[in-house]
Amino acid sequence: MPNSAALTKSPAAKPAKATVVRRREPAAVPTDRALRIGVSARLLHQAPQELGFRNKILQYIEQSLAHWIMEHGAVAFMVPAVAHDSKHAARHLKVEQVVQELDALVLQGGADVAPQSYGQTPMDPRWQGDVVRDRYELALLRTFLAQKKPVLGVCRGAQLLNVAFGGTLYQDIPTQCPAAHAHVDTDLYDQLEHDVTFLQGTALTKLYPNASQLRVTSIHHQAVAELGKGVVVEAVSTLDGMVEAIRWTGGTYARGVQWHPEFHHGRDALADSSPIMLDFLEASRAAALERLASGHEPDPRTPRAPLRLGA
Repeated sequence: MPNSAALTKSPAAKPAKATVVRRREPAAVPTDRALRIGVSARLLHQAPQELGFRNKILQYIEQSLAHWIMEHGAVAFMVPAVAHDSKHAARHLKVEQVVQELDALVLQGGADVAPQSYGQTPMDPRWQGDVVRDRYELALLRTFLAQKKPVLGVCRGAQLLNVAFGGTLYQDIPTQCPAAHAHVDTDLYDQLEHDVTFLQGTALTKLYPNASQLRVTSIHHQAVAELGKGVVVEAVSTLDGMVEAIRWTGGTYARGVQWHPEFHHGRDALADSSPIMLDFLEASRAAALERLASGHEPDPRTPRAPLRLGA
């Protein structure tokens, strides 16, 4: 009898499925980019022990200033200071190389400008200022302007802008200008407000066409005294005429405001901070586009236009 196992047919082998290899399309390369805004660092030379940075120097950006830049679609980059005695010296990265990577500069508020930075001696030990920060920020400021890149100064930043062009400051408003109203209150801090009046015909009036007088914050005991070369006044304190906004009339955009626009967010009684930032960013973009067209911009992507709030 035949072997039944031998009569059993093996099932036909199924053909192997072909493997389909899908080629991944290369990711699209962005043709545009956000504006890159450098922000000078605030320096804290002696950090409180409770912060956990014993014998260390801190450098930082105040949050609302960074957000004021970023809410309009630009990116804020803090530019650290490098001390002369740093073991990691900047000999391998010059300030010109740092500035080349950025589109514009915002000078933060903070410590007093040192009187020696404008050729004076302190009238009081409390007003010695921070000469280390002065040197660092002045080098940044001058390099940005040399590369035709806009600069915006806030409070101390406005004062430093004036000093950069040879101007001077009142070391203490109450002492040197006793008739002036209070421009700082340590208890009220950013809740202290007063009115500023725009000088007609200045560029600042174009940013606020429907008002010649606006309310702003006031957190400063120093102010512009003698104007620097090429510097003009754009706004003054309504009550006492102290300088509140300046602009350099040279070949590059440079403006300073004594108040803190970044503190105005959500406070309807105060001047809208957007026009100042938008004007600064639009100037930054225009300068970047000009560099791009002339072949002097290392990044081939087109800088995006700033965002308007509510748009």
